[in-house]
Amino acid sequence: MSSIFKPHITRMSAYAPPLEGRNPQQFTLLDFNERTIPVSEPIKQALVDFIRGDRLQMYPSYGDITERLADYCGVDAGQVMITNGSDQGIDLIVRAAAAAGDHAIIPGPSFAMYTQCAAVENLRVSEPGYTRSGGFPTAAVLASITEATRLIVIANPNNPSGTLVAREDILAVAAAAPQAAVLVDECYFEYTQATVADQLAAHENLVITRTFSKTWGLPSVRFGYVLSAADNIRALLNVRGPYDVNQLAIVAAQAALDNPAYTREYVREVMEQAKPLLEQYLDTAGIDYWPSGANYLWLFPQDVTVLSERLKEAGILVRPKADADGRPGLRVTIGTLDQTRQLVEVMKSTG
Repeated sequence: MSSIFKPHITRMSAYAPPLEGRNPQQFTLLDFNERTIPVSEPIKQALVDFIRGDRLQMYPSYGDITERLADYCGVDAGQVMITNGSDQGIDLIVRAAAAAGDHAIIPGPSFAMYTQCAAVENLRVSEPGYTRSGGFPTAAVLASITEATRLIVIANPNNPSGTLVAREDILAVAAAAPQAAVLVDECYFEYTQATVADQLAAHENLVITRTFSKTWGLPSVRFGYVLSAADNIRALLNVRGPYDVNQLAIVAAQAALDNPAYTREYVREVMEQAKPLLEQYLDTAGIDYWPSGANYLWLFPQDVTVLSERLKEAGILVRPKADADGRPGLRVTIGTLDQTRQLVEVMKSTG
C-alpha cells in the first residue's frame, strides 16, 4: 500500500530519545540535562490544589502568565508567546518561516529537533560544524547565507557541546540575513544568563525559544515560550492552537515564578560548585572535554563503553554522544555537589 502522506515524511526517521528504564528512584539521571532534584513543594502543592479544585473538565485559561514572563525577561507582553515546551516553539518557527525547498542553516552537531523540524518541512539544510577549538562556526554560517536562506538556528549554548555563542556573532548573523528567521534557542538561559532578548527591536528577525524543562525542572508538563518582535508573535499565534498549552503547565509555571529562590540556589550549586569540581577532575585525569557554558559537559574518556557501564552499575545514567568524526563520547549532566562527588568517585575507580 502506498503512503497517504508526503513521500519525504515517510522516508524520515523519528526522533526517539532513549527514555526507557529511566527510574529516578533507581538512578541518578545525568543523561537528559534535566534538573537532578525534585521541584519545590510550592509547585507540587499548586498542582495538587488545582486538581482538587475540580477544573480539569474546563479548557485552559492562561491568565497573566504572558505578562509575568514578559516582566521576567525584560520585554513587552506583546513580544511573548507561550508554547507546549520549547519543542513546539521550534516547530512553529520553522513551519512559519520556511517552505519546502527553502534553505536553512543549522550548525551541528546540535539538538535533533532542529533538523527534524526542517526535514518535516522538506528544507535544504546546510550544517556548518562546531569545533572544540573554534566553537560556533561564525564565518561558515555567514558564508552559507544566500537569498534563499529562510531559517538560521543558533543554540546558545549548543547541545551536546555546551558551546556558548558570542552575542556579537549572533547579531552579525541576524544583520547578514534580514530575510531569514534567526532562531536563538536559549533553553539553558538560567545557567548562562546569555541572551539577545534586549535586541528584539533592533533585529526583528530574531526569534528566541526558552523552556521551563531545564532549570525550572518541569519537562513533564511541557511549558515553553517564544520571544520576538510583536508582529512575529502575532503571526506565530496564527499557527499555534488556542489550547496547545495545558493548564497544569500554567499552574506549575506560575508557582515556579512565585518561588524562584529554589531554582536560583540549585543553579548556583551546579555552576559554582559542582561543575568546577568535575572540570578539575577531568583536567587532572587528562580527559578531553568541550568547554561548556551550561549544566553539562561533553567528555571523551579512553573507554566510553566501560565507563558508561560502570556508572550505570553505580546507579548513574549518562548519555553516549559521538562527535562529528565518530569519536565516542559521553554527555554528562551536572547535578548537585554530592551527586557530582559520587560521579567523580566512580570515574576515579574506573581509571
